[in-house]
Amino acid sequence: MKQFITGGAGFIGSNYVRYILNNTDDEVTVFDALTYAGNLSTMRDVENNSRYKFVKGNICDAAAVADAMKGHDAVVHFAAESHVDRSIDGSEDFIHTNCFGTNTVIDTARKLDVSRVLHIGTDEVYGSVEVGSSLETDPLEPRSPYSASKAGSDLIALAYHHTHGTPVVVTRCTNNFGPYQYPEKAIPLFTTNLLDGKKIPLYGDGLNERDWLFVDDHCSGVYLVLTKGTLGEIYNIGAGNETPNRVLVNKLLEAFGVGEEMVQYVEDRKGHDRRYSVNIDKITKLGWKKERTLDEALAETVQWYRDNRWWWEPLKGKK
Repeated sequence: MKQFITGGAGFIGSNYVRYILNNTDDEVTVFDALTYAGNLSTMRDVENNSRYKFVKGNICDAAAVADAMKGHDAVVHFAAESHVDRSIDGSEDFIHTNCFGTNTVIDTARKLDVSRVLHIGTDEVYGSVEVGSSLETDPLEPRSPYSASKAGSDLIALAYHHTHGTPVVVTRCTNNFGPYQYPEKAIPLFTTNLLDGKKIPLYGDGLNERDWLFVDDHCSGVYLVLTKGTLGEIYNIGAGNETPNRVLVNKLLEAFGVGEEMVQYVEDRKGHDRRYSVNIDKITKLGWKKERTLDEALAETVQWYRDNRWWWEPLKGKK
């Protein structure tokens, strides 16, 4: 199978490329605009692989998307603006990329008769979940410009299936972490700050809960849904690791052998959702399960950032 992967030079996309090259015989074409969150240094270890190809392009450019997508069997659509704080400061890029860009990708796949199209979504579209876990059938209650734009992109993708019969499936994942994550996100920000002897900025009271999903586990779920998921359906992917941010910070402090003096409480984010949690019965029945515990994956991630300062240090300098 030849896969066309949008946003493949970003965090989750690049890890998915590695997963495919290491675990299948598939060929991959990465289509990426190389904005701040995507860069070719992320792909340095695979650039000489004969089954890998890179094309620079923007998902909002229909002609460029069509030219690059021709001849592929499947599309995996990772490309998105994804940082909540940036969406609060300015939402236009999020609406344009996540909604208009998704429409361009899915419509192009329809015109080219691509056999499978997987759209990557987020659990944030369900809004804050005080108790229990969100089902794929639950109402969408996005509460930030980012999550609203992602809810819109999910609906656009699914509408193509229901209107045109486009072979679309959608996944909604919880908070990913792991190697090659841009250092403005929580775990790499906290980790690299501690590596530099700087304090960890912690929002509000630190009790907001997230389900932390190791990126390799997410990638295996994506491939499973791409190849075995029912068309027109949505699949939640989560790890069952609902953890208050304060507890996550404590784990990192322990890993570095430091204490409370390295925590700096900061003003809470506007509209900060209290808790996310998804029900994963549907993808579990498809045959998926996570391979690492939170502590195992966190230790592996911290070690990766210790060993790869060459990758993240220039990116923190760009912020």
